[in-house]
Order: sequence, then C-alpha cells, then structure tokens
Amino acid sequence: MSLIAGSDNASGPVGSRSKIRETLTAWALIAPVFIIFGLFAFRPLYRLVHLGLHQQNRTGTAERWVGWSQYRETLTGDEFQDGLWHTIQFVLYTVPIGLVLGVLLAVAANRRLKGMKIFQTIFSSTVATSSAVASLIFFVLLEKSVGILPNIESDIGWVDWAVGFVDLQDPDSAMRGVALSAIWQNLGLTFIIVLAGLQAVPDDVLEAAEIDGYGAIRRFFRITLPMISPTLIFLVVALTISGLQAFAQIDVLTGGGPAGSTETLVYKIWENQQNPPTLGAAAVTSIGLFLVTMVIAAVQFFMLDRRVHYGE
Repeated sequence: MSLIAGSDNASGPVGSRSKIRETLTAWALIAPVFIIFGLFAFRPLYRLVHLGLHQQNRTGTAERWVGWSQYRETLTGDEFQDGLWHTIQFVLYTVPIGLVLGVLLAVAANRRLKGMKIFQTIFSSTVATSSAVASLIFFVLLEKSVGILPNIESDIGWVDWAVGFVDLQDPDSAMRGVALSAIWQNLGLTFIIVLAGLQAVPDDVLEAAEIDGYGAIRRFFRITLPMISPTLIFLVVALTISGLQAFAQIDVLTGGGPAGSTETLVYKIWENQQNPPTLGAAAVTSIGLFLVTMVIAAVQFFMLDRRVHYGE
C-alpha cells in the first residue's frame, strides 16, 4: 500500500507539470494566429470605431469628438438606406442566377455530353479573370456609346428587349447590367466547385436509386441535390459576401450612376473616404456593412444548415 501511495504521489506532480507544459505549448502555437488576427482585424475595426466617433476637418489634420450621434445619423440616413437597398438588389440578382447557371453547367459537364469539354474550358477560364477585366468586357458589349450590342441593327424584337433590359444608362436597368458582369465572372468558380461536389456523389448510390425506379430528374432532386447541399451552402455564403463587397464592376461600368442607382454601400464608402469631413461617415458605413454581412451569413447558416445532408 505504501508503494502504491508513493507511486501516486510521485506521478501527481509529474502529471500536473506535463499538462502545464502541453497547455503552454498549445498557447505558444496559437499565439501567432491571435497576434496576426489582431493586427489585421481587431486594430482596423478599432480604428473604424474611433473614426466614427470623430469628424475630421477639411484638411484631415485635426478631428473633433461628435460621439455616437454620427452613428445614428449615418445608419438611419437616406444615403445608407439607399446604398443598402442597392447592395441587396445586386446580391439578389447575382446569387440565385449565378448559382442556378453554375449547377446546370456542372450537371451537363458531369454527364459527359459531347463537346462539353470545350464549354468547360471556356467557363473555367473566368476564374482567372479579374473584376476589372470582366467589367471592361461587358462595358464594350453594353455601353450605348461604344458598345457592340446596342449598336447592332436588328429587326428581332427580343434582341432589342434584352439590350434594354440591361441598359447601363437607364436607372431602372443599370443594376441588372452590372450584375450580369458579376454573374459571368463568378460562373467559372461556381461551376468548378459544384462539379467537384457532383463527382463526389457515390455512383453506387445513384445506381441503387435507378434500380429502385428513380428517373434522372427524381434522382437529382432526391439524391444528388441533398448530398451536394454543403457545397451549395458554401457557394451561397461566398457569393453573397462577394456581392456585398462589389466595387470594381460598378466603378468601371456605371461609376455609381445613372442618378446614383448603382451606388452600393462599398461604393459610398469609397466616395466618402476621399473627403476628410465625411471620413467618419465612411467608417460608420463600413461598420454597418460588416454587421449586415455577419447577420446575413448567420441567418444563411442557421436556416440552410437544417436541410444539409452530410452523408452520414
């Protein structure tokens, strides 16, 4: 008994020291991540909060305290509300349409249809295309003064309707034209990710469903779609965040016009930060956009995660 007790007493301090050593090692490994995250996330966020509580003079060399009133006035003002509505419009155009097109193309490519390799290469190439280049392509296609499509003489009614539907000089349709550029640019990434998800679906599961009498459409909606739902949720969140941050397409295609109809929150932030007296408003708008992004991402994960099939 004394030997056992002595052994327990000896192992106690050793075990404690071992746990302390493991804990310190773990914190030492994690510490660089916290430091980097703090430098690139918390410090800029603190700076934005600070700027939102102050107003710069005309030259940006001095600032005065204005308090939380600037937050209230900016977030409840017409400028923020209009920018938020234009941002939501852009997201509603780009995310559903881009996702559906990406899924359709991926399904066609996964069925190995004849000639699909050519289209697969074409659509995949958009991944390497920058927003500025994609926007410039659609500027050449859609802009009335220099665009190809608006200056084509056609007697076909639907062609004229389609050109007018994405008219960059019409306040009612300009956002659709800008969204078209973003949809095309993101299509390659959506296509590749969905195709990878489709190829991960086990063939034996689909073959068993076919034996049970499931047709191609029923197999897709009852088997394939639930099994790739994690991929689709990832794309919904990624495309939504990308839409909330859109800037290059708007700057190249419309410059926020016509009549401010394409001024999203990011574009308004860019406009306000160029003028020192409105720098505080730009900071408040940035914080507002950050909160909107967090809320939308949380809602998407909360609502969609209930229907996700993880292949258990």
